Amino acid sequence: MIKLLALDIDGTLLDTHGQIPAANLEAIGRAIDAGVEVALATGRRYDFARSIFEQLPEPLTLILSNGAVVKTRAGETIVRHLLPRDIAQDVLRRTPQHRGTTAVLFDRPRAGQIVYETVDWDHPLHRAFFRANREFIATMPLEQALTEDPIQVMFTGPCADMRQLYDELSIDERRFTASLTEYEYRDFSLVDVIRAGCSKGSALSELAAARGIDQAEVMAVGDNLNDLSMLEFAGCPVVMGNSVAELLARGWPVTGTNDAAGVAGAIESFVFGNAS
Repeated sequence: MIKLLALDIDGTLLDTHGQIPAANLEAIGRAIDAGVEVALATGRRYDFARSIFEQLPEPLTLILSNGAVVKTRAGETIVRHLLPRDIAQDVLRRTPQHRGTTAVLFDRPRAGQIVYETVDWDHPLHRAFFRANREFIATMPLEQALTEDPIQVMFTGPCADMRQLYDELSIDERRFTASLTEYEYRDFSLVDVIRAGCSKGSALSELAAARGIDQAEVMAVGDNLNDLSMLEFAGCPVVMGNSVAELLARGWPVTGTNDAAGVAGAIESFVFGNAS
């Protein structure tokens, strides 16, 4: 029996237009009514996830920043694993070629959550993110911004460049964790550097232990590389039909695509046992 359900947001809960299909909303509501705890597990910050989770029924737990932070729906912090600022400074020193699109993210109430050195508000790949987060963005030399430990250092760019960066950074996994998210159809990827040992999977494991829920009673649904750790932890891993090739090759159950309300199909099949 599934007692804890972890759902990725982008590419999983949301369709390609950034909307939650009505069938997903209905299925999540039914799962919560049946006593299943639902957690959203995302690379997004709390405020950037707010427009999504506010559409969903209560209660919800939020695994944020790829597992570095866990909060309640109301914003109360349950877990927070910050990246030591000396390590963040070292990562910045090692990656000067990416400085134009590098950000440092902090756990702050409003302004200054996201710091860039410069912002091109009309950049074709980043324009939507910049505009949606304008009130949270500050600009200054990144080393100067590191007056406290950040949540993460975030790199963005074309898939090939970010895959190379991810491979280079992953060699140093004892000092920090590098997380890769790829959107090949947009030729856009993100590499997040967070505290060593942090991941969606580790956060989901901590949450399950805190709730007294066995690993076999945990279900996770995702579509991208940053979902791998939580899918590996879950006793019931389900991948989206639109997942990256690396996940589809794992042999785990595959549900519909995000445009076909695959989350609803997964809940129907594995929470309620109505596989077709």
